[in-house]
Amino acid sequence: MSIKAFSDYLSLEKNYSQHTVTAYINDVNSAQDFLAENYNDVNIKDADYSLIRQWIVELVDNGVSNRSINRKISSLNAYYKFLQKTLVIKSNPLSKHKALKVGKKLNLPFSKNELKAVLDQSIEVVDFESARDSLIIELFYSTGIRRIELVNIELSDVDLKTKQLKVIGKRNKERYTPIINSVVQSFERYLQYRNELQQITDKKAVFLTKKGIKIYEMLVYRIINKYFSKASSKAKCSPHVLRHSFATHLLNEGADLNAVKELLGHTSLAATQVYTHNSIAELKKVYAKSHPRNKK
Repeated sequence: MSIKAFSDYLSLEKNYSQHTVTAYINDVNSAQDFLAENYNDVNIKDADYSLIRQWIVELVDNGVSNRSINRKISSLNAYYKFLQKTLVIKSNPLSKHKALKVGKKLNLPFSKNELKAVLDQSIEVVDFESARDSLIIELFYSTGIRRIELVNIELSDVDLKTKQLKVIGKRNKERYTPIINSVVQSFERYLQYRNELQQITDKKAVFLTKKGIKIYEMLVYRIINKYFSKASSKAKCSPHVLRHSFATHLLNEGADLNAVKELLGHTSLAATQVYTHNSIAELKKVYAKSHPRNKK
């Protein structure tokens, strides 16, 4: 059973995004390459757990994090389940595998002062790229959308009259998110510059490079890192930290957890609750300052 069939299964039956499918296939190919190189071209469908364990050991030796290894194993496990489903193999060699332990990942959000420094002071809008960069940052912070969601926004998804944005999330699930007045104004300004581009290859895409082609994820990361690395001392300045900032600041201001869940496009409340640790820290400060017994 070919990798192509597995790819089609993920896309057509599981309805995974192309980004997710590519990640799965890359992980499976990584394991296949290891087996082919070290065990006389053993095919991955014929591998037993001992061989897969050697791949895991090599990943650890190469400094790959436990979190990333678990993701790779999850992809490989999905492949073996697919082979079982299609009767290519009888048993899954990963059926009894236990995930590696990972430490609790804590992404600290940008502070309000850091965001103010970037939005109000760092970007002077004078051309297409500065208008685009400013809108991207505002959109991340005001909607909490994911990087791939921003990349895939099309002109037909934006309704400036009703001040709402259609977002295509994981597994192609649609949701609508409101956009505030300042973002509407930034959209209008950016679209004027966009319309002045001499050549546009992808006419549907909202966000383009200066050459008129659809923007890509790595460029979005570089844009965020470019501005925030100057205003923040955080080791990681990424679009996801902006998404984290959006959720944390809303919760700190008293937003309902379920409402934030819907805005983020989470399917479960548990996924949203990871953002509450900063809100609890904020509550502790308020408690310490306000409680009569603590003042004494």
